[in-house]
Amino acid sequence: MSAKKPGRARTRVGKYELGKTIGEGSFAKVKVAKNVENGNHVAIKILDRNHVLRHKMMEQLKKEISAMKLINHPNVVKIYEVMASKTKIYIVIELVNGGELFDKIAKNGRLQEDEARTYFQQLINAVDYCHSRGVYHRDLKPENLLLDSHDVLKVTDFGLSTYAQQEDELLRTACGTPNYVAPEVLNDRGYVGSTSDIWSCGVILFVLMAGYLPFDDPNHSVLYHKIGKAEFRCPSWFSPAAKNLLKRIMDPNPLTRIKIPEILENGWFKKGYKAPSFTVEEDVNVDDVAAAFNDSKENLVTERKEKPVSMNAFELISRSQSFNLDSMFEKEIAGIVKRETHFTSQRPANEIMSKIEEAAKPLGFNVHKRDYKMKLQGDKSGRKGHLSVATEVFEVAPSLHMVELRKTGGDTLEFHKFYKNFSSGLQDVVWNGVQQ
Repeated sequence: MSAKKPGRARTRVGKYELGKTIGEGSFAKVKVAKNVENGNHVAIKILDRNHVLRHKMMEQLKKEISAMKLINHPNVVKIYEVMASKTKIYIVIELVNGGELFDKIAKNGRLQEDEARTYFQQLINAVDYCHSRGVYHRDLKPENLLLDSHDVLKVTDFGLSTYAQQEDELLRTACGTPNYVAPEVLNDRGYVGSTSDIWSCGVILFVLMAGYLPFDDPNHSVLYHKIGKAEFRCPSWFSPAAKNLLKRIMDPNPLTRIKIPEILENGWFKKGYKAPSFTVEEDVNVDDVAAAFNDSKENLVTERKEKPVSMNAFELISRSQSFNLDSMFEKEIAGIVKRETHFTSQRPANEIMSKIEEAAKPLGFNVHKRDYKMKLQGDKSGRKGHLSVATEVFEVAPSLHMVELRKTGGDTLEFHKFYKNFSSGLQDVVWNGVQQ
């Protein structure tokens, strides 16, 4: 059996032991990691060093990561440190494990106005603070808005979006996600990061309260026209004050668009507003950023495999903050899933792999296999490019496997829809016998 076993070698980078992948894109991978010195869990964003060099993004990335390292705000994911090997750049960030705000909308539909306002206030606080430090997001959308275990909103990928756009050519191809992007960005006439971020915040507020996008059309030229003219209609359940604020935020003219100081003084926005409470850290050291991006060999870290102490697989899983046993043994696998979901099976690994392939192909997915991993690639372009899903079979015990499915590209809502159809073809191999 070559499926992964509980006692397999773990990868160490510096003082961090790398765990499971929790996010994946064309320009980066995010893994859970444990600091072996203090036992704390973090997330590590891993960038391909050659990609950064090839796109001449090294200086820009260095500058923005240095700026982000100085930011200590309750609504922004914290960057702890940066390391580099010969081939990779590792950005150690705060682990936020409450899921995406987007999942809340997908599961429950639109939010009540008061709840949407609370999240919007936190979003504006984060954006305002980062702008004051000269850092602009440029790719604000629900997938970049995470919730911690206390339901506090955390914006991620601040300062990294320039590189994401360069790599994905986000704003120059139909594969991007233009629904949240300001008209001046789409027109490619040069734009100011602060005003374009405000537009995206307005689209996010609309989605929170409506449950759908203000600008949406399968035809990109029609979509661009709607965004360019700010052609949107607020639903009847929006309050007049919310409608007025949204019209001022989604003003197609960036010069007359409302600015953050005016939003902070807006009557609708101020209702129940709590100013963020945090301390400005003094003497934050950014030497590690410079060391990671220079050509010196002396500061490079290496990835090395280490054999861990063998332990019961369930003990291993239950100790990890990143695993949730409730979702792992879902009885209703056709229910709401996030960007990642699991199921268990008592069937042999080869049979599970064959069944996944059988279920995926009729849905229009190309299947690429390697060992006990599979990549499912949709052959049709959706709202955010082709949907792609990574699957992997793990051996938990000699007669029990866990199968992980993770969205690696495309739209989250399209992944939810795909999973409902896909899971119905897997009923023969899914084991529902575990009781909590």
